[in-house]
Amino acid sequence: MSLKSILRELKETRDRTGSISRRSRAKSHIAPDQTEPPPRTIPQSPWAYLPPELLSDIIRRVEESEISWPARAAVVSCASICKSWRDITKQIVRIPEKCGRLTFPISLKQPGPRDSPIQCFIKRDRATSTYLLYSSFMPSENENDKLLLAARRVRRVTSTDFVISLSAKNFSRTNSTYIGKLRSGFLGTKFTMYDGQIQVQPRTNPGRRLHPKLNVHNYIIGTITYDLNVIRTRGPRRMHCVMESIPLSSILAEEDQVSSSSPPPNISQSLLDQKLVLKNKSPRWNEQLQCWCLNFKGRVTVASVKNFQLVADINPSLDMPPEEHERVILQFGKIGKDIFTMDYGYPLTAFQAFAICISSFDTKPACEG
Repeated sequence: MSLKSILRELKETRDRTGSISRRSRAKSHIAPDQTEPPPRTIPQSPWAYLPPELLSDIIRRVEESEISWPARAAVVSCASICKSWRDITKQIVRIPEKCGRLTFPISLKQPGPRDSPIQCFIKRDRATSTYLLYSSFMPSENENDKLLLAARRVRRVTSTDFVISLSAKNFSRTNSTYIGKLRSGFLGTKFTMYDGQIQVQPRTNPGRRLHPKLNVHNYIIGTITYDLNVIRTRGPRRMHCVMESIPLSSILAEEDQVSSSSPPPNISQSLLDQKLVLKNKSPRWNEQLQCWCLNFKGRVTVASVKNFQLVADINPSLDMPPEEHERVILQFGKIGKDIFTMDYGYPLTAFQAFAICISSFDTKPACEG
């Protein structure tokens, strides 16, 4: 074999050995992959590609035709289809202040509309000491009215409690349907409104299969005081409601200024910190009927000591329009045996208005004229 052939063979062997060595060294090290993964495509429902105008019209029709409350399964189902449906559903299903409708249970603790009140009625059951709030203009004959809230009176030694729940069958304070209570003093002339917030406390022993413990925290949101009438002077009941959670500025400011951070014009900083106080609208004496009268605009038809209208107690020195001093925020009155109407608006919630109204059912011998 010639020297040239030997050198060529040695060179080919060296090249093969070096190539194997490089591959073996490369296999012993793991380097991070620098290549970008392909974008993940999320499958979309065919319903997601509907034109926004058509989709908005569909959800609006569903919202208007929905009569089930509080579940409203059809509206929730629309929001669960995809993101585009959920975004449009949020635009259509609005808070009571904007739409004047009670949509979900949380709506019961949101302020009512500013322009026209939400009209409800209350049924009293003397046998069970319960009071039922329905969302309807008047009671229907087929009794398919939407139940909003229920209250049960519980008499104690020195006070009376009205337990308020979402259910007319369960008034337990440890149940998720409990939303608050109203408590009266010994004379039945002063009431305290409590907003019940249920908090879930996990069990200390996670190994045991037990239900989580429910703790109820009651927060004072207002007080109702009926003026004493021990000398039996002629006249209707007089009441004052101090709303601890509502500032006076909420009714003095315009709608677009309430949500802004700047103070409304002509309102001092001290007024912004004051609490809203509601008082009776002064009735007029009717000589022909020989009784006190208020204009309930047809919503009250039976004379009763329980009938009232509440307006804001505004300082006359404030530069406010005269109609603002007379604007009725809550009115309550009798229309039949154990049936009463309740109409409320901004800034009260349905829960607050209901608590104020059921305070009139408690016995008040020190207030009657």
